[in-house]
Amino acid sequence: MGVARVRLLIGGLGALMMLGGIAIAATPLSGGDLFGALFMFIPGAVLVAAVVLERTRYRSLHAELSGEGHGPGGGETGRPDGRFRPTEERFVDPTTGVPMRVWVDPATGDRRYVPER
Repeated sequence: MGVARVRLLIGGLGALMMLGGIAIAATPLSGGDLFGALFMFIPGAVLVAAVVLERTRYRSLHAELSGEGHGPGGGETGRPDGRFRPTEERFVDPTTGVPMRVWVDPATGDRRYVPER
């Protein structure tokens, strides 16, 4: 299951929970149960916020939108296209221990994080 599908599922669940919380608060039969409404609305809002704010580490927007797999260290799967140039900026991914190099497009400032081999 792709990253985009998981985000869609989580975001959809969060939106449904928020709508459920609003419905509970607005229903006359429940007496406007504020606790029950907040019990649904707040976790739903957290799920929606997580989907909006979450980004996979060291990944370009292009890689995120295209659904490409993760490379070593969580970065790109291969070398970026010809417009990108390697920089002197290097670091070791603290989770995987993989050395990473930063590549930049001089025209736009767009960055790519590529594992050093």
